[in-house]
Amino acid sequence: MYSSFNRSLRAAPKHAQLLKRVKTHVPRAYKNQSAAVNLLDHCLELHYNGTSMHLNYVWLRDHCRSDFSFNAKTNQRNLDSASIDLGIRPVGTELEDGHLLLRWPDDHVTRYNLSWLSENSYEGKRKSTVQPRMLWNSETYSKANVLPAKWDKFMSCDSVLKQFLQNYLLYGIAFVQDVPATVEATEAVTNRVSLIRETTYGRMWCFTSDFSRGDTAYSQLALDRHTDTSYFHEPCGIQVFHCLKHEGTGGRTLLVDGFYAAEKLREQSPDSFELLTQIPIKHEYVENTGDHRNHMRGIGPLLEVYPWNKELYIIRYNNYDRSVINTIPHNVVQSWYVAHRELTRELRNPENELWVKLSPGTVVFIDNWRVMHGRESFTGLRQLCGCYLTRDDVLSKARGFGLQA
Repeated sequence: MYSSFNRSLRAAPKHAQLLKRVKTHVPRAYKNQSAAVNLLDHCLELHYNGTSMHLNYVWLRDHCRSDFSFNAKTNQRNLDSASIDLGIRPVGTELEDGHLLLRWPDDHVTRYNLSWLSENSYEGKRKSTVQPRMLWNSETYSKANVLPAKWDKFMSCDSVLKQFLQNYLLYGIAFVQDVPATVEATEAVTNRVSLIRETTYGRMWCFTSDFSRGDTAYSQLALDRHTDTSYFHEPCGIQVFHCLKHEGTGGRTLLVDGFYAAEKLREQSPDSFELLTQIPIKHEYVENTGDHRNHMRGIGPLLEVYPWNKELYIIRYNNYDRSVINTIPHNVVQSWYVAHRELTRELRNPENELWVKLSPGTVVFIDNWRVMHGRESFTGLRQLCGCYLTRDDVLSKARGFGLQA
């Protein structure tokens, strides 16, 4: 697309001459195929393929893709946005071959592909999904028959990695099988996906039920569904688990699609859903064990949505680490508890619970912004290793394969 912009802009003098013949007072609308443009007092109105868009004049100048304004090699802006006259307005417009041409008071010409404007306008973004997902409960996930990746192919074949990432994006969980039951192999398979995020637990962690850290995970107790590191301002994006050894009973892993439950709440009780997106809640981690001294606190609503299309993108749900509720006025607290109870009821619906028995050789990647995990109690020696991954780098790798993320 950028090359087409550059070719058109190399012919800018021709377009400038064309646009100079257009009167400054533009007629109400130009029509060209399925497009029409209208200059209003504070914005340009564009009708294209059945959608009406309103494009701010400063925005139109700021996003110009000419060589002068934009570096197509680095995908970075050359133009100093602060230098644009906030009262700027094009003095000429033209629709030509699926493009919108704008001439500015200094005779600079901007050429936009109409499809690009449609895709990047506010109206276009309101209708589009940032990341397509398949919401699931236990039955729908089982019926989907999502195949795990195999270690040998996963480590050497990009098409297998791409399919793994597609599964992860769609379902929020993905598995790799036949991985050697070692910390080193787990680290290798993890590095194939993304950068490891080092936290207070270290880079790669390996733990048993020895209470070596001040966390219930280091016990044999059952753990209810939850997301990890809700006490970080930016919770870790991906959780990785690999069960290296288990000599005992129990210990199955519980997985719940938090977005499936939240969307059920939005459908059945929209006011409760809305409340949980608006009220900031504190989560806290306080540890004084051995040499470990940590006190972390994160603040954010239980549910977060993109403001332009209301698409859900993160859930923070951890009843263990939720701190004192003192960020809600007294006349809202009861309503928050009602909304929280409604969400909890859906999260604990047995139909939404996917139980898996992790065994040596199977590594699971969990979207910690979406899918909650837990476990049943167990007996005997159970040794797990794993880590957290940086969310940005996972999504970047997926986009590198052409996946929508």
